[in-house]
Amino acid sequence: MTDHKTVYQQEADMYQRLIGREDYLGNLLTELKEITPLNGKDVVDLGSGTGRLAYLLAPHVKSVHALDLFPHMLGVATERLRNQQLGNWQVTAGDHRRLPLPNKSADLVISGWSICYLVVWEGEEWKREVESALLEMKRVLRSGGTIIIIETLGTGNIEPMEKGDLKPYFTFLESRGFQRSWIRTDYCFDSQEEGLELVEFFFGEEMISEIGKGSKSVLPECTGLWWLKL
Repeated sequence: MTDHKTVYQQEADMYQRLIGREDYLGNLLTELKEITPLNGKDVVDLGSGTGRLAYLLAPHVKSVHALDLFPHMLGVATERLRNQQLGNWQVTAGDHRRLPLPNKSADLVISGWSICYLVVWEGEEWKREVESALLEMKRVLRSGGTIIIIETLGTGNIEPMEKGDLKPYFTFLESRGFQRSWIRTDYCFDSQEEGLELVEFFFGEEMISEIGKGSKSVLPECTGLWWLKL
């Protein structure tokens, strides 16, 4: 089983190679725009990692502030954002539960594929830790702002499937008033060899068999979005 914490601490470049292949059809940005208009928004991106969402959103928003617990990941995020030559972004080390941000400083707070680790890593205390993160997200939002939380609903699946250990977390979000939708964010690799390398790196050997063997080496991915408008 891949140790994701070690990946985030030490393997940012390899991780970016993988996630750079996700959502090759561009469904995520379309869905985000359906949930809330992006133009003119100050955005906080929590658990930004190598800047997947920050990089995606920066051309469409007023500003984006990317935060992550792991400085190693933020080094790659910084390099990628610089390459956009936009100048409307900043990067800071930070924890979901203790944000180094002032009250009412954002119009959109978004967290992609990261709050789930509070569930995985915090054991029986996960509800308290997730609640702390939600309170911080609400604290930094302006009136009328939006929270969006993005999580996987199944790698290798063509229809959404809730993993057993995350299902209570998803139910918890919905009990707090979050609405929910889902999209496909399939991975598409340049070659079968690349797909095998990157999928085994992050998902383990058991996922290799799910990679398509046609002209495109595609690994299906279902992604859920939960959002709350204040």
